Amino acid sequence: MDAGGVGGAGDGCFEKMETEEERTELLRDRFRLSVISIADAEAKKLGMQVAEPVVACIADLAFKFTEQLAKDVELFAYHAGRKSVNVKDVILSAHRNDHLTSLLRSFSRELRDKEPKTERKRKKSFEKGETSAPS
Repeated sequence: MDAGGVGGAGDGCFEKMETEEERTELLRDRFRLSVISIADAEAKKLGMQVAEPVVACIADLAFKFTEQLAKDVELFAYHAGRKSVNVKDVILSAHRNDHLTSLLRSFSRELRDKEPKTERKRKKSFEKGETSAPS
């Protein structure tokens, strides 16, 4: 017996899991590099230095927080009966932090204001006896 289960379909499932783990590891590495870059830039602006273990710890905490945030907003969307996450889910996830919530709402309004305005078209009503829309 192999680690993926009892032959057959179990092998494909194990390979898929391995691919998902590899993808997560790649994302974690890229995330860590971004955090290091941001921390270095901010420290340089302030004329400070940040120890590598501190930056690594911050990167790991931020990644774990982001994973949890993703799960939360996914559950909020699911609870609302939607298959995709929207801005309302993200705002809801910040409900314990009033300052962050207000910043997210403000950002959401700015995004909405930048969207092109489109008028909603009314559905044409059919007269009694018509089977298709008038041409």
